[in-house]
Amino acid sequence: MTESATILVIRQIRRIICIITVLFSGVTGFAQSSENCELTNDIFTEASAVDCAQVAEVECTQVVEVECTQVSNNYRCSAQEDGTPPPKSDPEKPAEEQGHTIPATDSLGVFSMFTNLPTDWYNWSKQTFTVDNIPLITALGVMTAAMVVSDYELWQPARKIYAKSKFVRDVSDRFVDVGDGKFQFGLAIGFGLYGAIFSDKLALRTASQVTEVILACGTVVQILKHVTGRESPFTATTRTGNWTLFPNQIEYHKRVPHFDAFPSGHIATAMATMIVISENYPKQKWIKYIGYPAVALVGVGLTTTSIHWVSDFPLGLALGYSFGMLVAHRYDSAGEQKVSTSVPSIGFSSLSDGTPTMQFTWKW
Repeated sequence: MTESATILVIRQIRRIICIITVLFSGVTGFAQSSENCELTNDIFTEASAVDCAQVAEVECTQVVEVECTQVSNNYRCSAQEDGTPPPKSDPEKPAEEQGHTIPATDSLGVFSMFTNLPTDWYNWSKQTFTVDNIPLITALGVMTAAMVVSDYELWQPARKIYAKSKFVRDVSDRFVDVGDGKFQFGLAIGFGLYGAIFSDKLALRTASQVTEVILACGTVVQILKHVTGRESPFTATTRTGNWTLFPNQIEYHKRVPHFDAFPSGHIATAMATMIVISENYPKQKWIKYIGYPAVALVGVGLTTTSIHWVSDFPLGLALGYSFGMLVAHRYDSAGEQKVSTSVPSIGFSSLSDGTPTMQFTWKW
């Protein structure tokens, strides 16, 4: 047998061993906790007769110098054209911190902000309305109900301060504007222009996602407003505002403030936008330090100006947070949503042991 024929036989034997190893791993479930060589169209990717057998700590046995690069939850063997191994990457670090560009799966289109909306609504409902979230949703309802009872007592002092202080009026009015949508669309335009001028894909993605999250979250907020029909404080006919479930829509549009208090769209929009921007730029810690206080001041302004009751905020914050995380992490590896450990647990969250909860604490 010639030398070339021998090499060919050895390659085939290695290929068969690799296939058997992966099939065995799939049957036993071992592949769920460790990685295997990637199978593409029933043929394993090779780099000059690379032996892709699994070993401890998930390393590819090297015949030539190679590295295992992660693809979703699997590893494949690869080598650079010059035969030298590419630099190791840390899967624990976000792409931005390793100097990576936007992943290839991030197929951002001009109209993605619109075409993604049906998927956003579907994924949000699928993630939200689950058995595991029943305690969380119940807690949110109880919290809102408790605030409704004390809404009048919480609103009156804020209203009086607004009436007496010009400074409070000016600050409150400005922060109310921050949550009305125009400010958010302005941010999206700014990111878009920067991305177009400097060919910055991350800025373009942020611009698209800010627009997308406003539309996705805002639609759900408007549906809830048209269903609950709660009076705003400045139009209230009762101490905590009258609720008209499923109000007449013609009457609704004639007297909008009499029906559109719950939940707060301003607070939801502000929260969603801040989440999208901060999650796209995780190394810019100052965004969170400025963003969360700004969202809180939007809530203060809405209360002092008598536009919203305090009980309108919990659901608005939860909607903004959940939609923001959903949209910002659309292209995460394996489709799983990453939760930054440096963001405050506002909205849908969980304890370290996995117990569902809603937290209003910062984790810096």
